[in-house]
Amino acid sequence: MQQKQQIKQFILENFLFSEDPSAIGDQDSLIRGGIIDSTGIHELIFFLEDQFKLQIVPEEMTPANFDTIQTVDDFVTRKRAG
Repeated sequence: MQQKQQIKQFILENFLFSEDPSAIGDQDSLIRGGIIDSTGIHELIFFLEDQFKLQIVPEEMTPANFDTIQTVDDFVTRKRAG
């Protein structure tokens, strides 16, 4: 499964309680849209660290890295590239 699809599936199942990919767009705000709060960000970070074998440091835990599915995907891509 593609990286972005895995991220989207996690968000759909754990925050929107849905399996419908049209329930959220890749550019829809997760934070401003009220889909993910501070606890949800931590859950998402734990998922990303486990799923993609990353270590995310506190300085990286900014809304710019986690506001949309696209920004999360871009962040993970940068982390995996080193």
